[in-house]
Amino acid sequence: MKKSYIIIVHYGDPQVTLSCLKSLSGVGNKIPVIVLNNNSAPLSDAITSLPQVTVVNCTENLGFAKANNEGIKIALKRQAENIILLNNDTLVSPDLISELISFAENNGQIGLVSPKIYFAEGHEFHKKRYRPKDLGKVIWYAGGLIDWKNIYAAHVGVDEVDHGQFDKVSSTDFATGCCMLIKRKVLEKIGLFDENYFLYFEDVDYSQRAIQAGFQVFFNPQVFLWHKNAAASFGPGSVLHQYYQTRNRLYFGFKYASLRTKSALIKESFKHLLTDKLKRKAVLGYYFHQMGKGKP
Repeated sequence: MKKSYIIIVHYGDPQVTLSCLKSLSGVGNKIPVIVLNNNSAPLSDAITSLPQVTVVNCTENLGFAKANNEGIKIALKRQAENIILLNNDTLVSPDLISELISFAENNGQIGLVSPKIYFAEGHEFHKKRYRPKDLGKVIWYAGGLIDWKNIYAAHVGVDEVDHGQFDKVSSTDFATGCCMLIKRKVLEKIGLFDENYFLYFEDVDYSQRAIQAGFQVFFNPQVFLWHKNAAASFGPGSVLHQYYQTRNRLYFGFKYASLRTKSALIKESFKHLLTDKLKRKAVLGYYFHQMGKGKP
């Protein structure tokens, strides 16, 4: 196995990050972990004393893209050949990390790969929809799909109970930053994450850049993890979620979409300016180049 690093961005509740790290150590993980403390309170000894864990304290909230970039740069300096981005609000299954690395190393053209991801029990979007036996098997990500006509990025299978319907290894439109293996050669060819995004769409953008550079992006359902889904309080419907999704969707669309779709985005922008106070702020943020953290 080639030298690899896991990168986790911490923000919010330290117990969430500690649970993630304990799940890694609980399955015998020996891969070094870099934790970026994204301007939260100092982390406890329970985290900083864990074996294989290096904590890097950020002086401000860098956002998902920039914080991961800082971790990636450290890992590259330490000669990492594979880098695994892992959300702090996840719990890993046995063999997740080793199998992701093995799968990537045995497939030369693969640049990025993500596993199957379930909602952690109690963190489903529609909790009342499921039977008790379904919990822990409700899909959060089974591949990524981009609607290029409307510029929407969706998770394949989201909210479905897993009955094996997404058990085929396949190429996909985007890997998710919730858990994404990136090969060193991808980073050397296309660079780091676009920090203009700050939060949301950066993984979709990075996947497109990788695909355009000739790499394959894959979904591997043979391994999986559980996601507590926005445990850092930026969940669907929140002000931050709506702001960054609206602004970054425009940014992504104008980078990659067809001329016809760009025209439709301009018309949609005017509609938001006239009818939606929250989205108006996001639209203005894009058009006045208030990228990165912006002014939500």
